[in-house]
Amino acid sequence: MAAAEPTIIATSGGLKRGSYTELEFGSLINYAIEVSDPNNKSPIITFINTANGDDRSLQAMLSEAGRVAKTETRHFSLFPMPSVADASRYLLDSDVIWVGGGSVANLLALWQLHNLPKILHTAWQIGVVLGGVSAGSICWHIGGTTDSFGPELQPVTNGLGFIPLSNGVHYDSESQRRPTFQALIKQGTLPDGYATEDGVGLHYKGATLLKAITEIPGKSAYHVYRQGDAVYEDRIEPEHITL
Repeated sequence: MAAAEPTIIATSGGLKRGSYTELEFGSLINYAIEVSDPNNKSPIITFINTANGDDRSLQAMLSEAGRVAKTETRHFSLFPMPSVADASRYLLDSDVIWVGGGSVANLLALWQLHNLPKILHTAWQIGVVLGGVSAGSICWHIGGTTDSFGPELQPVTNGLGFIPLSNGVHYDSESQRRPTFQALIKQGTLPDGYATEDGVGLHYKGATLLKAITEIPGKSAYHVYRQGDAVYEDRIEPEHITL
């Protein structure tokens, strides 16, 4: 079954070190699976790792993590060509689509080339839960800050826009993120938006923020917005999840 309404879980987390495997699903990914259908005993999660070039070693580690989580774990790749003949059917058959981190600029360019935005919008509308970390969080919004172009953060403003706001990731762990995000909102390059510290996610119901969630106690989300000539930052207390 699909989620009851269009749902996006946009995060700065989701994976953790495994006990017997390199990686395991963290609470944020497990939360996305739970939201898709809490009664589904064999959920299908499809990973899209365009942003890191569809790294096969990462895909293998994610498959192992999926085995531990008792999910049907699949991958959709675009390198060196699409990995399935019918991308629409493959992706729409998912319960969760989770997008990994890396270069959001490259991700958006390739997705446009392969008509992924239209397919992903349909998936969102029919209740496939869309989620992701870092680049996989920014992509659902108007834009955010990115190191896609080099070590000095730059704006990206051509996101899919399912959420008509900006998105700030790694807000506490990378020193440029907070000041650059605020400066871009102040100058109008980015619209108002939400930011997440590492381990925190944003649960959107449709295009409206329902709540913030965290897999790490003490972490925060923020509403960042321009008012007049100033930018303000309101802390959002996230719900701690332990799935």
